[in-house]
Amino acid sequence: MTGVAVMREERAIVSWRMEGFEPGTFRDVEVAGREYVDHFWLRADVPGDVHTTLREAGVIPDPFVGHSDWGTRWVEQRVWWYRGHFFMEEGALHSGDTLELVFEGLDTLATIYVNGRELGRHANMFVPVSFDVTRELVAGDNVVAVKLDPIAAAVREKDLSLWAAFNRERVWVRKAQSHFGWDWGPNIVPCGIWRPVLLRRHRGMIIRSAQVRTLSAGEERARVRVEVDVEGPLIGDAAAGARVRVCLWEGDRKAAVSECSLDGDRAAADLEVPEPRLWWTFDLGEPYLYRMEITLVVRGEEVDRREHPVGLRTVTLLREENGEPRFTFVLNGRPIFAKGANWVPADQFVGALPDGRYVRLLRAARNAGMNMIRVWGGGLYEREIFYDTCDRLGILVWQDFMFACALYPDYNKDFLENVKMEIESVVRRLRRHPSLALWCGNNENDWLWEMMVSDGRLREPFYGERIYHRLIPETLRRLDPERPYRPSSPYGGTDHNSAEEGDRHNWQVWHGHVYPRRFGEPERVDRSVPGVSFKQYLRDTARFVSEFGIQASANRYTLERWIPPGKLEWGGPELEYRNKDAHPEKAMLLMAGYTGIPETFDQYLMYSMLTQAEGLRLAVEHYRRRKFATSGALIWQLNDCWPGISWSIIDYEGLPKAAYYYAKRFFHPYLLTLEEQGDEWVLWAVWDGWGLLRDEVQVEVVDFQGNRLKVGRWPVRVPDNGRQEVVRLSRKEWLARADVREAAVALRSTSGRTPVRWVYLCDQMEMRLPPATLQARILPGGRAVRVETDVHARMVLLETPGRAAVFRDNYFDMAAGESRTVELSQDDPNPLDRVTVRCLNNSCEPRGGPLAQAGM
Repeated sequence: MTGVAVMREERAIVSWRMEGFEPGTFRDVEVAGREYVDHFWLRADVPGDVHTTLREAGVIPDPFVGHSDWGTRWVEQRVWWYRGHFFMEEGALHSGDTLELVFEGLDTLATIYVNGRELGRHANMFVPVSFDVTRELVAGDNVVAVKLDPIAAAVREKDLSLWAAFNRERVWVRKAQSHFGWDWGPNIVPCGIWRPVLLRRHRGMIIRSAQVRTLSAGEERARVRVEVDVEGPLIGDAAAGARVRVCLWEGDRKAAVSECSLDGDRAAADLEVPEPRLWWTFDLGEPYLYRMEITLVVRGEEVDRREHPVGLRTVTLLREENGEPRFTFVLNGRPIFAKGANWVPADQFVGALPDGRYVRLLRAARNAGMNMIRVWGGGLYEREIFYDTCDRLGILVWQDFMFACALYPDYNKDFLENVKMEIESVVRRLRRHPSLALWCGNNENDWLWEMMVSDGRLREPFYGERIYHRLIPETLRRLDPERPYRPSSPYGGTDHNSAEEGDRHNWQVWHGHVYPRRFGEPERVDRSVPGVSFKQYLRDTARFVSEFGIQASANRYTLERWIPPGKLEWGGPELEYRNKDAHPEKAMLLMAGYTGIPETFDQYLMYSMLTQAEGLRLAVEHYRRRKFATSGALIWQLNDCWPGISWSIIDYEGLPKAAYYYAKRFFHPYLLTLEEQGDEWVLWAVWDGWGLLRDEVQVEVVDFQGNRLKVGRWPVRVPDNGRQEVVRLSRKEWLARADVREAAVALRSTSGRTPVRWVYLCDQMEMRLPPATLQARILPGGRAVRVETDVHARMVLLETPGRAAVFRDNYFDMAAGESRTVELSQDDPNPLDRVTVRCLNNSCEPRGGPLAQAGM
């Protein structure tokens, strides 16, 4: 930083070292002082975390390998110090500017020092904190020291009687709740400086945040209000002469300009945008982003300027239509069926996570037809790269506040003040994003508390209620009044998880919850093969399903990378350790009802993948046939935080599971689906796009040798954003020449506008599939594979030994005699040199059984 006056200048502090101590070993003021020698401490990356720094230095093994996390428990018991160094020139200290030290994310119980002076404490992972250090900095070397106290010691004297799933310490600490372990992630509690540390220099007044409110939007014009918050020590003296100028840019053209006076620390500018380009989800149009420029002017001098992209759009939540309850998102006046998944933190050690992981995961979601992502309430308010990418890709965000599956001590004044600061900070930060569609107070707290009180497991008041039912809605009324808010998920109806009203988490499948239930009734659970079967989805009449899922194995490459060599075996302790569900036998129950129980790892890989994929397909097709009586289906879950066995459809290494590839078909804007109603089949066409859809559908009954046993064609005419019952067919007539164990039904668009849908006529374990001979050939250039089969091939899997290659399609079915070219994903830059191909009817025996291989 120079001594020249500037509007705003920021630089990251990047030179850091780290060391750990037993609590009470040193006086804090000694370690924080400028003269303390930290030369022999470990170099540390910021952003980052303690575990990753120790791993990179070879001090600890990677906690994800085998059972290595057990050998790193001591890390959580230490006091950890970071010391950062930066140089200041003499002139920068006497320019009259304000110098601020900004921590964008501290995890979690931090005490901050500059040159030995204690600036303050901070105890919230989710909230930035800044300090005016204009007087504390010196010419030459300056030292920032951050002390991070162990969480276990800090909460030891707290009341740990409050109910919480998985871990009771977590409710007192404002950090990612999943760090303490969940049924899909490990109990590894990281700490560190997980977001950048900045030295900010400014004139004393800065633009704190801005809210863009699209009041109305049509083809001819949009009315927009931009609300700007300003902060700084000079506000009282300078406010009378301060003005805010707002300019909306469409490329190089000014689309709208407005200027207004500052009223205290706030300003509101109204703009009218002619012929606006609206922000749409990617499946409905262009997610167009204007560039908004906000300038703060004091007595004719520009003192601060902020720029960021903005989208013009309206989002509402339709709750009733024609006297019937609804839960339908309406974007720019158009009802949408929400298709998507739940997002969990993309790594247990999120501070070290590169931005590219976010971009790849969200691009994968869009490529699978997902127009909504729910940020689940036990994780994080994500980094800006997440929301910026959703803005750019055209994906709506359902945003939970970070409270999940627990009672929270809202009776404690200090805790509640911490939460109040968090809510305000998060709302101010995220409200500008056009992708943000809904705020939600918590994950499952209202539902679980009422249910546990009803069956006698809890006798405590609903601690946390003040947060979700008072604090958050009051804050949103002030700071973000138009955006929909829900106190909890699920919430509404005669039970907070009812089908009649609100949103539902369908955990009858997998967890065995028995529905319906009413307020005051005890929880009922049926953990039997039929009780947890994915066929239970067909009974669900929910208005919006915000969680539903089935567990499946991670891909072979992922497990082989993280399980020690020779230890990957079915029924072995290493594979078992990857599954954090307290009742892993539920996986066996689901497979027992569809594929049969696996006997080898290869069978488990294929059987669990198929069960998850077919179960989710059955659910989504059922929900989409009910459009808009059901208006959304968000799968639990999109991604993983570690290389485990979970409900994700993309594993930790970024490799899609079978269900992801199925999602590309069942989330397609144009869906052909067959519903069984007694002795009839009902063929449906569902269309999420614009205008009338005209097509022709061909229905075929085909045996596994490729013989067509019956064929029919019908016209398709689906209205804009609608559905059509195309035809009713007699099941008996159509199967007169077929053995249901040896044939399938193909639904084909004769124009090829939607993928072929294969409908199987019995459970997988009852099918009599002939052994398939597969041939695979890598095409010139190494970017594609040609696959051929002689008979019907069920769930064809392409793998690249020793490499995490992602194909555009995988885990697909092939008709007898079919050949198919499968390309690598655009995110995979390296050509193929070897590939193996297998399917269910040629490979479910110990590895080394029949499979096709191809090489360059």
